[in-house]
Amino acid sequence: MNTVNQVKDFSEVIHGRRAVKKYNPDYKISREEIIEILEEATLAPSAFNLQPWRFVVIESEKGKEELLEIAPFNSSQINTSSAVIAVFGDLTFVDRAEEIYTETAEHGYISLEMKDKMLATIVPLYNRYSIDEKRESVILDSGLVSMQLMLTAHARGFATNPMSGFNKEKIAVLLELDPERYVPVLIISIGKAASEARPSVRLPVSGITEWK
Repeated sequence: MNTVNQVKDFSEVIHGRRAVKKYNPDYKISREEIIEILEEATLAPSAFNLQPWRFVVIESEKGKEELLEIAPFNSSQINTSSAVIAVFGDLTFVDRAEEIYTETAEHGYISLEMKDKMLATIVPLYNRYSIDEKRESVILDSGLVSMQLMLTAHARGFATNPMSGFNKEKIAVLLELDPERYVPVLIISIGKAASEARPSVRLPVSGITEWK
């Protein structure tokens, strides 16, 4: 793993992450490091470990130009970034259950008996879900992996910006995905910040938490 930009202090990762709108356009993050960032991001939790997230990395100038057509209000983030990562939820996520649980059993993390029991329980459960219930599930899990992606990027010295201001009805087709299968969640720009992002404030915990 490339540790050149690694930040070791987790407190700094949490407190130092900012949403950045302008990056150094001359800095290019390698595909190798983007893959490593995604690998660490996908350590995020998901319901029954079914990992419904899917990614498309837009790094070419042509790809960015096409993306701008459906995300015109995010031109600075898209144009100057090293890449933009589109995060989708896969509505057919349960189809990977056997692959995931079989590998889990092969590593000795669960028994074969447990694998069979999980498949017999979880697959029928999700097959009974409505489309809306599946959408809710994959959006939740994709949000978790997106946050972990941004924290991982910051820990490596990179900046990100999560964006929801894009045409969600067109992005799957634009990126040559099946719009009936893939639910768009976020697009996340990533790169080297051109300047320090301004700090932001958070509501006090005392004002948003109740104790029972």
